[in-house]
Amino acid sequence: MILAIDIGGTKLAAGLVGHDGTVAEVRRAATPQGADAETLWRALTDLISPLGVSGVEGVGVGCGGPMTWPDGVVSTLNIPGWRGFPLRARLAARFPGLPVRLHNDAICLAVAEHWRGAGRGYGDMLGMVVSTGVGGGLILNGRLVHGRTGNAGHIGHVVVEPEGGPRCGCGGHGCLEAVARGPALAMWALEQGWTPGAASASGGAALPGGATTLVSVGVEDRAVTARGLAADARAGGPVAVRAMRRAGRALGIAIASTTHLCDLDLVTIGGGLSQAGEPLFGPLEEALREHARMEFARRVKVLPAALGQESCLIGAAALLLAGDAYWPT
Repeated sequence: MILAIDIGGTKLAAGLVGHDGTVAEVRRAATPQGADAETLWRALTDLISPLGVSGVEGVGVGCGGPMTWPDGVVSTLNIPGWRGFPLRARLAARFPGLPVRLHNDAICLAVAEHWRGAGRGYGDMLGMVVSTGVGGGLILNGRLVHGRTGNAGHIGHVVVEPEGGPRCGCGGHGCLEAVARGPALAMWALEQGWTPGAASASGGAALPGGATTLVSVGVEDRAVTARGLAADARAGGPVAVRAMRRAGRALGIAIASTTHLCDLDLVTIGGGLSQAGEPLFGPLEEALREHARMEFARRVKVLPAALGQESCLIGAAALLLAGDAYWPT
């Protein structure tokens, strides 16, 4: 078994992953907001301590970037309390004698999808996560491409709105992440007059002939979140639909550019916003086909990630379990 850890701006997760990719004993907690470095570290250790280390062969970690790699010193953009935090070294000290491998969480998602998910059997693919942030991992010729600093495939900072695009957390303007990450998209929708839950609470969107699409929405879906925005878009709320179109088109443009550069067969998209379904993937596909005009690029397929919320854990474990393909030898 591998102790696998997933560290994101919204949530923390840990679990035990077997050699076949099966995840057991998953524990989750909210990422403390506004916390300092040691408070964040204690939240993580409190989460993983009950899992124990008996029979564990190593520790695999997916964490939001940027980071220095492979040293695992993290400065996670969406966790301000960690700037230059030696995460890998702290974990190695806590689990002496066990190998600890740490990579970007979006890269772990890509690895998981290639190893055990929708990308199985594909040699050239990009795995993306669209959630609190937007990131990606690049598989070419069946092997993970790391880049000199471990940040290859970071599609979130491809520029999709160079003129007047929103400011990004990286300091630039018009990055894909600035447009399509969940919190930014929800705030954009609020500025356009979105009332969270209004469309989904009404029972659905009108269809030809007067029928409606019924959408079951919980209270948490009606909050000011990307999840709530996605629920309203599925129910036909006009502002929510426009927001998803904005994100989908930005994603399609970025994927077209990446496909031309890397000659991809497949792109998988995971993360909270990917659950929006057709309101996101329809505009994405439209923009992709508008811009992916070279013949070799037309073959690329875009699919929702298959492994759900445990994908980062599976990918983090694969850094050790299938290291020849996903970790430098």
